[in-house]
Amino acid sequence: MKDAAKPGDGSIHYHDIGDYLDQKEKLQTVSDFASVENIPWRGVTPNEHGDWINVRDPAFAKFMVLGDKDDDKALRLFETYSSGVKTNRDAWAYNFSRQQLANNMNRMIDFYNEQRVAYAKVTKHATGESLKVEDVIDTNPKKISWTDNIKDDVRKNKPHKFDDRFIGVGLYRPYTKERMYFNRTFNQRVYRMPSLFPSECPENLVISVTGVGASKSFSAVLTDCVPNLHLHDTSQCFPLYYYEEAPKDDLLGKASTEPYIRRDAITDSSLAVFRKTYADDSIGKEDLFNYVYGLLHSPEYKTRFEADLKKQLPRIPFAKDFWAFSKAGRELAYWHLNYETVEPYPLSQVGELPLGEAALYRVQKMAWARKRVDGKLTDDKTTLVYNSRISLTGIPPEALEYVVNGKPALEWVIER
Repeated sequence: MKDAAKPGDGSIHYHDIGDYLDQKEKLQTVSDFASVENIPWRGVTPNEHGDWINVRDPAFAKFMVLGDKDDDKALRLFETYSSGVKTNRDAWAYNFSRQQLANNMNRMIDFYNEQRVAYAKVTKHATGESLKVEDVIDTNPKKISWTDNIKDDVRKNKPHKFDDRFIGVGLYRPYTKERMYFNRTFNQRVYRMPSLFPSECPENLVISVTGVGASKSFSAVLTDCVPNLHLHDTSQCFPLYYYEEAPKDDLLGKASTEPYIRRDAITDSSLAVFRKTYADDSIGKEDLFNYVYGLLHSPEYKTRFEADLKKQLPRIPFAKDFWAFSKAGRELAYWHLNYETVEPYPLSQVGELPLGEAALYRVQKMAWARKRVDGKLTDDKTTLVYNSRISLTGIPPEALEYVVNGKPALEWVIER
């Protein structure tokens, strides 16, 4: 608190106790100092952006921005980008089983229609003030997940029906694909995703990056299916292509044979700048897309610009060797897209296979094995307990070094 009796500006001092500590660890750190006089304070001078800690690097502002929705004429790498899908009813709209997803959505939509009809009947005979939807509908969360948009549809007496065509594949969390019901009505926010993955034109790649102001460290992951908003912490997704609806008829009155027209999302202007900078006209838009993906995985880039990446979308510098990063991005893309089909790492196992009947393979919750170290139980991250009958052993430490959205990719798979 500033002392009003003292003239002049105040000063700010701080001490960094480290990241990712729990409450007990934070309090213990403060307690260990015994007195504020023992804390090694550092003085802080805010910069022109108002940063006083996590100060951004001035070089970052000179790089080319990935996207800009505020200025259509700005030089940017991508013509368009989008947040991931926000359903507000993940338990209904996602499932590993296509049939179970269809059953869940069918049941929920049928219940919606029952409530719509019930509200229409009540309001038809109501007198005086109109009844609120909330005063009539059943809000049992085991039957439906209500949001404002479908409450409005109840008020308008708008019927809905399940449509199998809306079932597709989504990347729910890193390296965890699930069946999803991709639909404007029953997804609270689809943002621009329908232009990136229209149902009739599924072919696309998007680079999903951590959103601005995220609590987790920056990361990027590639996907070829519809990403969820929390694939990353409030993800932003940059596509290789986007799609526009084809005109009903061309200038000669001939109907289009395709429902959509595919456009390149990498801008012509950014490609021209990269070709000029590297004096190389052989650089193509897919090469540039791969360059971006490779560079976003650079440890040097993520460490140096850590503060900038928390406060704004990534910007892309001109690295010394364009093709080294483009090749690295292409190879990363291969592994990150084909992780389900590559040759498995040769682990050992506890428990003989096959087990016999299917029920014996059921998983309640995969978890790390436990071991005692210095008298304390801790996770043994070389051994994964699949269920009470099977454990996988010999997991290499390197498998946990690849971190995406705040934790190792392998742990995302275990969690789901």
